Amino acid sequence: MPYFPLPHLRRALVALLLTALALAAVGCGREGSPPVKGPKGSELPTYPVAKNFTLPASPTWVRAKRRGHLVVGVKEDQPYLGEKDPASGRYSGFDIEIARMVSAGLGFPPGTLQFKTIASANRETALQNGQIDYYVGTYTINDKRKKLVGFAGPYYMAGQSLLVRTDEDDIHGPQDLAGKRVCSAAGSTPAQRIQAEYPRADLVTYDTYSVCVDNLLTYQVDAVTTDDAILLGYAAKVSDELKVVGKPFSHEPYGIGVPRGDNALRYAIDDVLAAAEKNGTWKKAYDATLGLSGVPAPKPPPIDRYPAS
Repeated sequence: MPYFPLPHLRRALVALLLTALALAAVGCGREGSPPVKGPKGSELPTYPVAKNFTLPASPTWVRAKRRGHLVVGVKEDQPYLGEKDPASGRYSGFDIEIARMVSAGLGFPPGTLQFKTIASANRETALQNGQIDYYVGTYTINDKRKKLVGFAGPYYMAGQSLLVRTDEDDIHGPQDLAGKRVCSAAGSTPAQRIQAEYPRADLVTYDTYSVCVDNLLTYQVDAVTTDDAILLGYAAKVSDELKVVGKPFSHEPYGIGVPRGDNALRYAIDDVLAAAEKNGTWKKAYDATLGLSGVPAPKPPPIDRYPAS
């Protein structure tokens, strides 16, 4: 096997990702100031807590009220979206800010919010079993998932794309994946799309995208595929090593997962998102997190207040 020297930035990222994986079993922490590599606390929006808020029609909200805080499922390995500092255990990113925003809108101080890392393949189970109250983690809304959980939002529109090494000249889009080792997260929409629409690609899946990026940096796979928002975060961290290529080849509306049937909670979160988009808080949250990737804040997608089922 040929030897590929790892520059210091690559070594640093690989070490960080491996450390995060080692801590994945902890998967739970209290919200606090963002990690050193994330935005400064002064750059993040503040979220006033809704006064005298009550939602008795939501069993999820009632349980959280008795508990004294909300529990939200998130990702921990997606730069600028949902990332956990392996040293402090603190979370940061756009999805984390959305979770904090929603907590305040539902009458709970964001500082009391408890985060729990949940892998993509386990999101529906975590909501169905009551392990979490809601989920914010690049969670694409689709009809299949609506049969298992409810969705508020969407709060962001992403699109599937490809991340490759900067020395890669043969991959410019999904049409170039035949015979290439392509990595994605197990159970994710991007993995399913590659398998269904580009069967000549050699699909490799893991629980987290951080393992995919690790394998990409060490030449074990040729590309990583998921939503462009996630990939831009990784590319921004090591821009001399990684790049996003081609145009997005899907539409991925990110929603907030809630227990199916808890329509009161779903509609209340829709109201929180709509207010944040209108008063500029949504854009401030984006600019302080995902906006650090260099991509300007897009216009939020229309919220889909679909009827109760």
